[in-house]
Amino acid sequence: MTVAQLFPKLEIPETIAAGPGPGNTDARVLAAFSGAGIADHMHGDVLRGMVECKLMLRQVWGTENIHTFGVAGTGWSGLDVMFSAIMPGDKVVVFNNGTFSGIDGLTVRMKAATAAELALNPLDPKPASVVVVDVPHGVSVTGGMVEEALARHKPKWACMAHWETGSGRINDIRGFSEACERHDVMGLVDAVSSLGVEDFRIDDFPGVHGWASCPQKGICCLPLTYAPVSFTDRYIETLKKTGTRTFVHHPIMEARHWGIIDGKDVEKGTYHRTHSAYAVSAFHEALRITLQQGIPARAKEYAFHEAALRRAVRAMGCEVTSNMTSLVVLNLPSELAGREMELVQSCRAQNFGIWPTLSAPVQIRIGILNLLTRAAITDIVHRFADAIRAMGGTVDGARVEEALNAAYDQAIAAE
Repeated sequence: MTVAQLFPKLEIPETIAAGPGPGNTDARVLAAFSGAGIADHMHGDVLRGMVECKLMLRQVWGTENIHTFGVAGTGWSGLDVMFSAIMPGDKVVVFNNGTFSGIDGLTVRMKAATAAELALNPLDPKPASVVVVDVPHGVSVTGGMVEEALARHKPKWACMAHWETGSGRINDIRGFSEACERHDVMGLVDAVSSLGVEDFRIDDFPGVHGWASCPQKGICCLPLTYAPVSFTDRYIETLKKTGTRTFVHHPIMEARHWGIIDGKDVEKGTYHRTHSAYAVSAFHEALRITLQQGIPARAKEYAFHEAALRRAVRAMGCEVTSNMTSLVVLNLPSELAGREMELVQSCRAQNFGIWPTLSAPVQIRIGILNLLTRAAITDIVHRFADAIRAMGGTVDGARVEEALNAAYDQAIAAE
């Protein structure tokens, strides 16, 4: 038997990526990726692209931070770079209200654990210097919660997700930043799900000194391109004093590769890791598209279409518990309660990629990343209604259509 017979060519069909992310990549970004004509990562055009990506990222983030650049990899790579400044024994308060802020907390506990604490439980350390504030699933972190925790524990660092994709909740970034300022705490924010979706400028939140996001959600780029990060001068100066036990994910060394040395933009960066010309090309195009559309306009589009989707699934008898504008998190009608995973798998089998929540209670997550048209939302609604019917649920099609059309017609009339 030949290799071709044992391992036939992998054919992955077209799907609707209607989950929390990654989203459907824009065809222009895919064309930029496949159309890059050179693999030499030190070619002049590649280096020019990296400089322009760096400058565009400052506009997308809304910042004057010189240490703003992309980290090769997914959002977890960007987060690992940001958290690398946390050293063993550092006092940290982490806010957890879902799957991903929970993993952020685990990362922080691994970074802050002493050698002895890490040895006691290498995969789930419990360092004495880290306080995890657990907030119930489906509840947002408030400024009051942050104020109370920082006043009580007086940490060096505080960490929070801006948008918690695990439960679909937006956390109070203004309250977080202000509490960090009052208590002279350096805030670190996971903006994986909010960058490119919500209209905000990070320089408006001076209590936050480190930000990390991802390429494949709001920026709508290929996974494994570049995760956007941004750090204040205070963060970098702190890192210079303490050092960090990483080479690949060292913020200062990563910045040097992007031509950021000693707090200044320079003509040419220094080698730190091999970059992909294809990834630079795709990332560059994704950032161009983001800036061409404009963050305020894109944020408005997300709010517009999420409101329509929310109204339609409620007309199916679902309860929506999220408040993000790129993702609807819902409970199924009572007659289908407990069958969430079955419904998700059925939808995936039809190339309709929705997701369950990854922690209890199990809910359904329907995302609209880069699906910002009435036709796309209508298609999602019809597919989800069909999935409920296929499981024996009841959906009043006329009622759903009325709710969907009313949401769009009212929003258009309001404009």
